[in-house]
Amino acid sequence: MRPTRSSLRRAVTVAVAGTLVAGSLLGAPAQAAPSSPLSPDAATSLATSLGDRAAGAYADASGKMVVAVTDDAAARQVRAAGATPKLVTRGAAVLNRATAELERSARIPGTAWWIDPATNQVVVSVDSTVTGAKLDKVKAAAARTGGAVRIEAEAGVLSTRINGGQAIYAGGGGRCSLGFNVRNSAGTYYFLTAGHCTNISASWYTNSSQTTYIGPRAGTSFPGNDYGIVRYSNTSLSHPGTVYLYNGTSRDITGAGNAYVGQSVSRSGSTTGVHGGSVTALNATVNYAEGSVSGLIRTTVCAEPGDSGGSLFAGNTALGLTSGGSGNCSSGGTTYFQPVTEALSVYGVSVY
Repeated sequence: MRPTRSSLRRAVTVAVAGTLVAGSLLGAPAQAAPSSPLSPDAATSLATSLGDRAAGAYADASGKMVVAVTDDAAARQVRAAGATPKLVTRGAAVLNRATAELERSARIPGTAWWIDPATNQVVVSVDSTVTGAKLDKVKAAAARTGGAVRIEAEAGVLSTRINGGQAIYAGGGGRCSLGFNVRNSAGTYYFLTAGHCTNISASWYTNSSQTTYIGPRAGTSFPGNDYGIVRYSNTSLSHPGTVYLYNGTSRDITGAGNAYVGQSVSRSGSTTGVHGGSVTALNATVNYAEGSVSGLIRTTVCAEPGDSGGSLFAGNTALGLTSGGSGNCSSGGTTYFQPVTEALSVYGVSVY
């Protein structure tokens, strides 16, 4: 049957409409999903690159990286990169100003603070020694930040007196733990430990009777930082690139890396052996009675006196050196670690 003029018009309309629909799909395709999830280091770098439009990154319960952002455009960028965006009200500048207020007004022994990207606040913890006028001073500083700071009680007393690995003894007395064996490009061997340990003595031994000499202190930094380095001068001592696990075996350490919030980690120390936990904050400032240290890793791992300087690691990756904390391995506690990457860079050495 011969088509009518109106049916031709309908056919043309449908054809054109179909062309328009097909063209819109081809011209503006749905954004392809990233081939793999964003790594912790990449998520941290992305948060940094977004500046005040972001407020940190962390791993959620499933292990997927979350980046806190302040606007929809930044959220789209995070999602396209392979991470999960979380919309928050405070950008990096607000949180940094809150931290600066604590730096000015609340540097009191027994306090510590860090940025919590999950709650979009700066957390300031106070131990049992921060009472009366000292606590009032912390509360006043927090009040000046307009809600950007929250205060939490810390169980026990913050202290560096939690002296990774196997025991090392200071000349003249004192015990700490070896962090990681390292070497420089010339093939000279050293070990890293906490700076509040290497401040104690220039000479280090393998035993309390000080009959087996390891070598001399080659550098120390505490307070401000908390790392030190000792050179192996006793050629009869072996120095494997491992961490002792206190079960008759050792873990080979093949590289060093940066911790991230939510990461599962382990610590080895000469008093309590190996214990695990997770990273709860980065760049924490801790005000010990002996001095303040900044840039620390905060964890739920426990530690006790004698564990200082010991190894924080995840798998075969070195992460940190035991600095200090509160609590114990019976009731639990909080422990802070000096990032090992900073010490490696300063002394020009590497794990192996």
